[in-house]
Amino acid sequence: MIKLWSSLLPKNSQSRPSNRATRTLLKIAGRNGGPASDVAELLRLLQSYLDAEQIEEVLRAYEFAAVAHTGQRRLSGEPYIHHPLEVAKILAGMRLDHQSIKAAILHDVIEDTPTAKQQLVEEFGEEVAELVDGVSKLTQVQFESKVEAQAENFRKMMLAMVRDIRVILIKLADRLHNMRTLGALRPDKRRRIARETLEIYAPIANRLGMNSIRVELQDHGFAALYPNRYRVLSRETRKARGNRKEIVQKIESTIAERICQEGVEGEVMGREKHLYSIYQKMQQKRLPFREVFDVYAFRIIVDSVDACYRMLGIVHSLYKPVPGRFKDYIAIPKANGYQSLHTVLFSPYGVPIEIQIRTVDMHKVAEAGVASHWLYKSCKDGTAAQHHAREWLRALLELQQSAGNSMEFLENVKVDLFPDEVYVFTPKGDIRVLPRGATAVDYAYSVHTDVGNSCVAAKIDYRLMPLNTRLLNGQTIEIITAPGALPNPAWLDYVVTGKARSTIRAYLKGLHHDEAVALGRRLLDKSLINYSLSCGKLPPDRLNPLLEELHLASLEDLLAEIGLGKRMAPIVARTLAEKVAAGEELPPLNSPIPLAIRGTEGMVVSYAKCCHPIPGDTVLGFISAGRGIVIHTENCNNLNEFKNSPDKWIEVQWAEDVEGEFPVELRVEVANRRGVLATIAAAISDLDANIENVDMEERDGQHSALLFTVAVRDRRHLARIMRRIRRIGSVARIIRKQG
Repeated sequence: MIKLWSSLLPKNSQSRPSNRATRTLLKIAGRNGGPASDVAELLRLLQSYLDAEQIEEVLRAYEFAAVAHTGQRRLSGEPYIHHPLEVAKILAGMRLDHQSIKAAILHDVIEDTPTAKQQLVEEFGEEVAELVDGVSKLTQVQFESKVEAQAENFRKMMLAMVRDIRVILIKLADRLHNMRTLGALRPDKRRRIARETLEIYAPIANRLGMNSIRVELQDHGFAALYPNRYRVLSRETRKARGNRKEIVQKIESTIAERICQEGVEGEVMGREKHLYSIYQKMQQKRLPFREVFDVYAFRIIVDSVDACYRMLGIVHSLYKPVPGRFKDYIAIPKANGYQSLHTVLFSPYGVPIEIQIRTVDMHKVAEAGVASHWLYKSCKDGTAAQHHAREWLRALLELQQSAGNSMEFLENVKVDLFPDEVYVFTPKGDIRVLPRGATAVDYAYSVHTDVGNSCVAAKIDYRLMPLNTRLLNGQTIEIITAPGALPNPAWLDYVVTGKARSTIRAYLKGLHHDEAVALGRRLLDKSLINYSLSCGKLPPDRLNPLLEELHLASLEDLLAEIGLGKRMAPIVARTLAEKVAAGEELPPLNSPIPLAIRGTEGMVVSYAKCCHPIPGDTVLGFISAGRGIVIHTENCNNLNEFKNSPDKWIEVQWAEDVEGEFPVELRVEVANRRGVLATIAAAISDLDANIENVDMEERDGQHSALLFTVAVRDRRHLARIMRRIRRIGSVARIIRKQG
C-alpha cells in the first residue's frame, strides 16, 4: 500500500502527504474491508490539481467518515464507505475544490450516523458542514406521506443550493453513483428512484448545462424504469450500428476532407445518440425505430466563433440543409448557457444527418456546464453557464418566497425544469427566453413581478392581442399596464412558467386570507352578540391566553381560521365569553340571528353547484373546512349527507343589497324545429341575462331537451326569463333544475 501511495504522487516532497496520513490510510482501509483501490484512484485524481495540505485534509475527512460508517454496508454487500468515495471521485473528475471533496466524503454522516452538524463544524469548519447539511435529508421530521417528505427534502436542498451551488453538484454526483448501483434494490424502489431521477435530477443537470451527467442519469433511469423497452431499443440500436457504421465513417471522412481543402482547422467527431434521447423522439413524434434516422450525429469543434459560421457554410455547400432545421444557439444561447450551431443535412445515403458546430470553450461548457468553472481554469466566473445558473437560482428564490408549501414549490420547479424554449424580443430589442407555450402573461412576469400583476393587455408585433396568446419565436412583445390592475385568477388556466403561477397563487392566497378574516369577524361578532360582546370589545388580557392555547399569533389568525371553517364561531365565542366573565354565570343563548349574504364575499362564501342558489331562495350555510361557507338551497337533495354534522350548519339569509349574477340551470323541452335554439337564446339575451353553457339531450325524433346555464340577478329576474321562454311556440315545458 505504501508503494502504491508513492506511485500516485509527484516526486517533490512538498506534494507528498505525511507519514501520519499514510498510516491513517492503512489503518482505516484495513478496518473497513480495504477500499484501498478506491482511495488510490481518488488520490490519483486529486494530486493532479490539489496541493499536499489539501489532500491531507481530504484524507482526514475520509478517516472521520470511515469511522462514522464502521460496520455499515450497502444492500450490494460492500462497505458503506465505498459510496462516499465514489461520489468524491466523480467530483474530483470535475476538479472541484477540496472543500467539496471533503463534503462529498462526509455527505451521509449526518443522515445515516449519530454525527451532529455541530461536530462537523468543529472538525471541518462551517463551510463543509453547511454543504453536508444541504445534501442531507430531513430525517428527524415526521411527514404525512412520502410525497410530502420528498417535496420538503427537495425544497431544503434547493434553498441550500441557492446559497452554494456546490450543494447540487454533490447531490448530482451522489445520485449518479446511486443510479450506477441501482440493481441491488427492490424493483418497486428502483422504479421510484428512476422516476424521480428522470423527473427532477436529470432536468436539473440539464438546466445547469451538465450534459455528460444528464445523459448518464437519463440512460440509467430509462433502464430502471422501463427495462423491457430499454432492452429492445438497445438490441435494435446494436443491429443498426453495424449497418450504419460504414456510412458514418464515410460521411466523417468526407467532411474532414472538405474542411482540409477549405483551410479551416477543425476536429470532426461522429457520435451515437443515447438511448433515452432516441426513446423520447420515438414517443414525441410517434415514430417506429426504423424511422428515427439521426441515431448518429456529427460534432465539429473549431477554435473561434468566426470559424463556426465559416464551417456552417462549408457543410451546407457539401450537403443540402433540411429547411427549418437550422438553430443558432451561439447568437441566442439556451437557457442553461449552451452555445452551438445546429443544422440537419440531406446525406447522399438517404438519411438526414445532424451537425453541431462549436468552439473548444463552448464544448467544455456544453459537457460540464456550471462545473466548467472548476473543471477548466480557462473558464472564468463570467461564462454563460455560470451567468444563467445564477439567474435560475435567483428565480428559485422567488419561487420559494411565493410558494405556499413544499408541494407547490416542487410543482413550480418541475414546470421550470422542462423548458422547450421560445425566444422573443422586448420593445428595445433585448432577447428573453421563455418555455414553449408561454403566454403574454408569462412574459410580463418574466420582466418584473409588478409588471405581471398590473398587466391589462399586450401588443405582439405591434398589434393588440389577448393576454392568453401563446408566444412564437421572434415576436416582439410589449406589455400594457394600468395602475390599480390586479392579477386575474383565470390566468392560472394558461400560464406555464413557475414564476407566473406562484406569484398569482400568492396574490390569491393573500386575497383569500383577507376575505376569510372579514367573514370570520362577521361570524364571531354574530355569536358574541349573545354575550353582549363584539370583536372590538374583547380585552387583550382575556384574549391573549386563548390565542396562546390555540397556538395562534394574533386575533387576525383566529378570525381567518373561523372564516375558513377550521374553527366554529359559537364555540370560540363561548370560550371568549367565559374568559371575559371570569367565573360569572353566562347569559342564556338568544335565538340565532341569520348571517346576511351579500353575494360579494368572493372566495370564502361559495354557492353550491348542486342546487345553484340565487337571491330570493331560502338558503342554509354549511361550514366547510378550508373553503369557508357553502350556500345551499333549503330543499337541496344533498342536504341529507350533512344531517350528521348539525354543528357545521349556520343560519343565513340574503342581504337587501345583493350584488352580482348567479348561475341557474334551466331544462327546456322543445319541438325539433329549425331555429328554436336561436329563438330561445335571443329571448334570454333580451332580458339582460347571459348564457354560460348550453347542452342538448335528444329524446326522440320530434322532441329534444335543452339544458341552459343562465346567469341571473335574483328569483324575479329568473321568473321573467321563464315566462318569456314559455311563450315561445316550440317550447313544451320549462323547469328549473335544483339538485
